Amino acid sequence: MAYSTHMAAALSGATVSQLRSWRINRGAKGQFLMPELGTRPRAAYSFRDVLALRTCVRLRQDFSLQKIRTAIGTLRGLGETAHLASYQLVTDGSSIVLYDDEHPTDLLDRPGQRVVATLTDILEPFAPRPGVVVPHLLHPATHVAVDPANQGGHPVITGTRVPYEAVAELLEDGVPLERIPDYYPAVTVEAARDAAEFARYVDSYLPSGNRAS
Repeated sequence: MAYSTHMAAALSGATVSQLRSWRINRGAKGQFLMPELGTRPRAAYSFRDVLALRTCVRLRQDFSLQKIRTAIGTLRGLGETAHLASYQLVTDGSSIVLYDDEHPTDLLDRPGQRVVATLTDILEPFAPRPGVVVPHLLHPATHVAVDPANQGGHPVITGTRVPYEAVAELLEDGVPLERIPDYYPAVTVEAARDAAEFARYVDSYLPSGNRAS
């Protein structure tokens, strides 16, 4: 599954402008959030990219981008060169830590030293900015699910393979909620309502000129 920039933003909590800035190549330090599926003809983010982005957005609430870059540089210096989604990066309140069940490692204040840290569930909802709540990654709405094994991770109506936007677009075209099951028998009225609400959330990350009227 290749996520567009605005979908990657909606699922991670990053702004579109942040994603654009973070994928600019500034030498070795500029590539830690480059989309692994490429940027031509347009940026295409993987599910692993979204996990890594979500982690960085969480860390960005407490640390500058420069400090996050430094921590990731330390991680790479320790020989950890896999995709960032392979690692659990958390904060112990004052520094950025590589979380390990047995030996969490400081990556910022005391690079390489063992510290005490509590694991943060990166999948859970959080508020990166005032007025913005990023939903649970795998369950962004009660009846909307994100599962890499289903439709490549594209958000669908829970328990189905129906893309959320297929339902939301019917509603935008004037189809009444109660008629949605006529088009998609597995989609309940409540699920249709959730699809529309999630669509509005995703559209909030689009440039204003591209949003549905």
